[in-house]
Amino acid sequence: MQQLNLPIYKFRIKSSENKYFIFDIIRKKYVVLTPEEWVRQHFVQYLIEEKNYPISLIAVEKKLTINKLTKRTDILVFTSEGLPHIIVECKAPSIKITQDTFDQIARYNLKLEANYLITTNGLEHFYCKMDTENEQYIFLKNIPNYKDN
Repeated sequence: MQQLNLPIYKFRIKSSENKYFIFDIIRKKYVVLTPEEWVRQHFVQYLIEEKNYPISLIAVEKKLTINKLTKRTDILVFTSEGLPHIIVECKAPSIKITQDTFDQIARYNLKLEANYLITTNGLEHFYCKMDTENEQYIFLKNIPNYKDN
């Protein structure tokens, strides 16, 4: 798999029937290793190892319903009170982050009302803090560590 613009982490990877699988520590199971999953697993580790978010506050592929359509957030981080705090939308490294990506995560956030939105393809990362009062994004260089919230 491609080297990403994130720290290098050790993953449990296995192959079966000409497919590769990566162990997801959040879902506690092996999942098919796609380029998008490679980015997702790196970003989960980044949140845990670099930003010190507890595993217990992180959900992967969390279902939500928007206009009677079932969607899934790639990564959703909750506050210790159980409220949505960070939504992460992951794309494969070959997919460019565009306005459509931001529109997708913004639609999710109309329902979830998280404080931070992140879009990443593993090579580029965009971090936004929500300014709900002025209904706009404030782009950041990074997101705060867990203890700094």
